[in-house]
Amino acid sequence: MPKFGFKNINRVEYTAVNLDTLEKLASEHQIKQIDPAVLAAHGLVGKKDLVKVLGRGELKSALEVKAHAFSEKAKAAVEACGGSVTTIA
Repeated sequence: MPKFGFKNINRVEYTAVNLDTLEKLASEHQIKQIDPAVLAAHGLVGKKDLVKVLGRGELKSALEVKAHAFSEKAKAAVEACGGSVTTIA
């Protein structure tokens, strides 16, 4: 018998972006405001993807980050560097 199970139709799929990726993007291109459009322009996410910022890596510059979701560690790291976090609905 083949196995099958429950598939949640209400699941929200996010594309993960880590802090080290944001730091690399900001330092290479001198960007201070990062949002999903900037990430899509640099090929890190798709145009219609939902973006979630995760806390892997270290952030050294103050950035204004806009995304659909943030982990607690990522939010704390961005605010600790003097940046701001905005959640997009």
